[in-house]
Amino acid sequence: MLNPRLKPILQAILASIFFAVGIPASKMLLDKIEPVILASLLYLGSSIGLLFLKSITHLVKSNAQAGLSKSDLSWLTGAILAGGIAAPIVLMLSLRNTEAAIASLLLNFEGAATSILAAIMFREAICRRICTSVALITIASIILSLDVSGRFRFSFGAIGIIAACILWGFDNNFTRHISSKDPLIITMVKGFVAGIISMCIAIIAGNKLPRLEYVILAMVLGFFAYGLSIMFFIFAMRGLGSARTSAYFGTAPFIGALLSFIVFKEMPSIQFLCALPIMLGGIIFLLNEKHKHEHTHEEFEHDHKHDYDDDEHHKHDNNSILNGFHALRHKHVAITHLHDHTPDIHHRHEH
Repeated sequence: MLNPRLKPILQAILASIFFAVGIPASKMLLDKIEPVILASLLYLGSSIGLLFLKSITHLVKSNAQAGLSKSDLSWLTGAILAGGIAAPIVLMLSLRNTEAAIASLLLNFEGAATSILAAIMFREAICRRICTSVALITIASIILSLDVSGRFRFSFGAIGIIAACILWGFDNNFTRHISSKDPLIITMVKGFVAGIISMCIAIIAGNKLPRLEYVILAMVLGFFAYGLSIMFFIFAMRGLGSARTSAYFGTAPFIGALLSFIVFKEMPSIQFLCALPIMLGGIIFLLNEKHKHEHTHEEFEHDHKHDYDDDEHHKHDNNSILNGFHALRHKHVAITHLHDHTPDIHHRHEH
């Protein structure tokens, strides 16, 4: 059986691999598709692809995932506005004027932005190692943002990508609050609503629709780079919280940069070579991060997919009726204990 602590890490890395493909592939499609329309097609493709995936999984077996409730809508709306509409449009506009490899590496700032917002807005536990990691990634992002061709100034394209990362940082922290619910449903709703609104914006702005083959390519890319990536990212946040999931997701820019060198035959710039070891240092600081202290769980109720064998928090009643994984509203009794933990859906206490 897969180690329960290893599973969300693998899910975060898998999310990063799918997302990494999106940067060089999107850069290629921008030659054929307007930026706002491309952002729309990517999210529509993610929604339609996941709808097909959900229909298949439903036929094979019960998904046993908790559904969205009215109290989740405010968090979902915030995630759609920040990460589904604003961030991808800003990214596609900025990607036109930025080298694909530098853009890929700059996306590491999403993890830093998510961690900072998680600590400030939601009091998520941030230890010294994570603070050091955030600082290193921020320094590397500043280096990558400098435009050293001619005058020494900041590149507007790079600043735009950093702005997209901050928007995705808000998105990640909003989604964190509903990560116990069905990730397929969350991603489908987010993709459909964001895709439709972005398409309306593009039409009002007078953008022309691309040829059918490019529409299909963009939607297939959206299914992998956004649909599957976001779905696995939400799964990972259940077990790791916002900051740590984003840190492991930080492998995506390095994969994207490698693909960019291969696809576009780009030679690494001085900025890239200077920033790369600093970025790597920021990621390495997170790999052996530990978090252990005596903590108290107050009594509370919630709804998510779980098994009676998951841990001591799920020894609730009805175990004689339900077996295996299931989703139902259940109560957690108050308990104080000491063990290694991450800010998963049962350990989001304040520090």
